[in-house]
Amino acid sequence: MNNWNPTWNWADLNLTVAAPEIVLLTGLFAVLLADLWTSDDKRYITHWLSVGVLLSAAFGQWGVWQSQDAVGAFNNMYIADGLSQLTKIAVYLGMAVLFIYARPYNQMRGIDKGEFYTLSLFAVSGMSIMISANHFLSAYLGLELLSLALYALIALRRDSVVASEAALKYFVLGALASGLLLYGISMVYGATGTLEFSQIVDLARAGSVNGWLLKLGVLFIVAGVAFKFGAVPFHMWVPDVYQGAPTSVAALVGSLPKIAATVFAFRILVGGLVLQKGDWQPMFAILAILSLLVGNLAAIMQTDIKRMFAFSTVSHMGFILLAFIGSVIGVEAAVYYAIAYALMALAGFGVLMLLSRDGRECENLSDLAGLNQRNAWYAFVMLLVMFSMAGIPPLMGFYAKFAVLKALISTNAYVWVLPVAVFAVVMSLVGAFYYLRVVKIMYFDDKTDDAPVQGDSTAKLLLSANALLLLLWGVMPEQLMGWIRVAVANAGLTLGS
Repeated sequence: MNNWNPTWNWADLNLTVAAPEIVLLTGLFAVLLADLWTSDDKRYITHWLSVGVLLSAAFGQWGVWQSQDAVGAFNNMYIADGLSQLTKIAVYLGMAVLFIYARPYNQMRGIDKGEFYTLSLFAVSGMSIMISANHFLSAYLGLELLSLALYALIALRRDSVVASEAALKYFVLGALASGLLLYGISMVYGATGTLEFSQIVDLARAGSVNGWLLKLGVLFIVAGVAFKFGAVPFHMWVPDVYQGAPTSVAALVGSLPKIAATVFAFRILVGGLVLQKGDWQPMFAILAILSLLVGNLAAIMQTDIKRMFAFSTVSHMGFILLAFIGSVIGVEAAVYYAIAYALMALAGFGVLMLLSRDGRECENLSDLAGLNQRNAWYAFVMLLVMFSMAGIPPLMGFYAKFAVLKALISTNAYVWVLPVAVFAVVMSLVGAFYYLRVVKIMYFDDKTDDAPVQGDSTAKLLLSANALLLLLWGVMPEQLMGWIRVAVANAGLTLGS
């Protein structure tokens, strides 16, 4: 049953398809070395070099794009297909945009250091490996690389007790989740004799597995995956991390890893454990229902806008988990939703960083009071973000929720699917309350701060483009959905009809 083959040659590595990761890691070490000889007054060198590394990785991915069938590398532990290529480009470009958003904010707080850029690039490397994993070992390697970088980033402000506490809580709970995931992986190996996703499917189809041990392994793996999504009841770290971390780091934690987590979950559950979907799909339904309920109800009670975003994230992850119950269009809907949420989170946190200044954090809802009187354009940007998160047409968030509900209703696998879809709609209506409350505060409350909105012109331009993209891909969603549909078809991921 053991399919491990100790013989290999250099051709098995197939380094060409891993060019984006090679470019990224080479550039990362270049940033590390350059930062050693860069003084604080010339930190812009580290900043723009890091942005250049990410853009180079994105162009590298474009240059080795595989338009045909999926291609394996590193003895088939790494896979390059349409899904990995599209989502990695989204992650690289998203991180480059986040660096530009974060620089003025970090400068005011004394954390515009090389550590922020190098740790963030390590996190991107972890996400990239997670996205292309075709083996439990490479998947776990990517997950831990991302997690370890985030632990350090959250505690980047060493003089902040709140940040240190948030990092410690995330570390302890993350270690527990990693242990659960490893325990599940060991059970899957014991049941099948392999850790490669495609071989697990083949062995399960042939009946050459220990069924009960595999079911138990699936249970622990779902727990580990749910932690990365921040789904209830594995969400305890989310509000504390969002509130305690610097806003620039909270923007990272709450945006791009959701794309990586979505593809990571599909690699494991759809790419490797699809024949066990009768076991994990009901668990995902329960996690989604709890996340929608707890996330939306808890967000209503928040006065700290970062904690509100945190519980909002929990509810949005509930929608992504619901897509796992759908057919192949559920895969497409989940990827679209993850990209849409990353764009919404980047724009939302971008506005908070723009409104923060030296000695004053924009962290309470009252800090947004009268924003329309201070700067009508950025009030409109935040309005687009809030309306999109609420799922109001014609913004991107509306189509994302619609696509998930469509995928959910289209499946005939379970009799409880329709009531779950109705529940998701009701929870979306509940969630609209706290999003519209932010709009009311910005447009109808008296301003509490007369300071003009300042910031880097490049960051302001990108923030405006980011928000308008929510409108453009909401009005014309088929452009992005068309790319995703081709990418998913190329990956060959399907939950069945």
